[in-house]
Amino acid sequence: MVKEYFYGRVGGAFRNPMMGLAPRADYVDAVGDNTLIYVDVTWRELEPKEGAFDFAQIAEENHFAVWKSKGKKVVFRFVCDLPGREAHMDIPDWLYEKTGDGTIYDCEYGKGYSPNYANPLFINYHKKAIEALGREYGQDTFICYVQFGSLGHWGEWHVNYGAGIARFPSEEICRQYVEPYITAFPKAKLMMRRPFSFVKEYGMGVFNDMVGEPVDTEEWLDWIHNGSIYDDASEPIVLKACEDIWLDAPVGGEFSSGRSMEEMLVTEQARTIDLLQRSYMTFIGPKTPMTNAEEKRWPEAVAEILKNVGYRYGVTTAKVEHEPLNGVLKVELQMKNFGVAPIYFAWPVCMYLLDKQGKLSERKVLDVDLTKLAKEQTVEAKVVWEGENLKKNLPLIAIGIENPDTGKPEVLLDMDVKTQDKVYIMNAD
Repeated sequence: MVKEYFYGRVGGAFRNPMMGLAPRADYVDAVGDNTLIYVDVTWRELEPKEGAFDFAQIAEENHFAVWKSKGKKVVFRFVCDLPGREAHMDIPDWLYEKTGDGTIYDCEYGKGYSPNYANPLFINYHKKAIEALGREYGQDTFICYVQFGSLGHWGEWHVNYGAGIARFPSEEICRQYVEPYITAFPKAKLMMRRPFSFVKEYGMGVFNDMVGEPVDTEEWLDWIHNGSIYDDASEPIVLKACEDIWLDAPVGGEFSSGRSMEEMLVTEQARTIDLLQRSYMTFIGPKTPMTNAEEKRWPEAVAEILKNVGYRYGVTTAKVEHEPLNGVLKVELQMKNFGVAPIYFAWPVCMYLLDKQGKLSERKVLDVDLTKLAKEQTVEAKVVWEGENLKKNLPLIAIGIENPDTGKPEVLLDMDVKTQDKVYIMNAD
């Protein structure tokens, strides 16, 4: 017996693992059903005393225990300079006493302290700090995206030298900030604000903190497509084109603070979606529709944004051939990515046979690499089952995408079929 199945799509907004909106971890009301949370940590918070790293306080303030229990993943950024309303420093006092050759500033960005990033002692202590972060956070998959911070205002790799601040350091010095991250976070995907040469060299992703702002985003896209020269540094630095970077590494960023959320989500929604699609965006945060109440204000708009970021997989067709006399079942299927980007972690696609009660009886991992299944691409897979149990009635055949950490299906698929616990039944006639 041979039967073919054709599956429609569900549509709607998905909040799937490691994609979508990434609100701040310390803003509990904003997290809701989002699967990503954003965490930035200043050096002052991390190491208030030399060699003493306050991971317990960081975990408490960002509710790590709660978010881990709920299966959330982290977008992480380590920062040395967050401009604010009041005079302050984001590096610890002990480090300032040892270096102290940066610039106290009061400019249009706000007030703060910009370290001298070229100071060898500062660079050495930074390496130790990143190594400590790696020992604490780099050994599992809780942190899945690491945005290179460390340098510049907000960790965005630029300084306002027009306000009397020393220029951004040379590429050679920047490398000394980059390399500790490479070994510290082997399980995470690393990302940079601009396509410095390190992006292509190490296969990093990129992020744009001006999502929804057309002028700035167009400039950022031009860097990605054509490269540029970053001449705000002490020595001009080449930005290298990486037009297809999204095929192998994530693109993220946050909504611009220069426009209202209503403008970006509602009145100029088409423009925002166009920019997201052309960026091949996987996540947006920490600036998002900031509260559940605000999402309720524009639920349709938020849903449209979610439809246009990240991956979106589904089986489109399947051919099922059952030979009961021989106890053989053959399944051929086509799987498609309807999203704007692939998933960037190797989560397995699994096929299941279910008994009459809907319980799992057998499981096989398909030869499908979702990290290579990009926007609008389709892949074929074949599975052969043999056994005495297949000499009886045709069992229920199902599919799911499993989290390798839990061994459970955890991804919503864009398939209009019966489902139970994110297992999608393919032959429920």
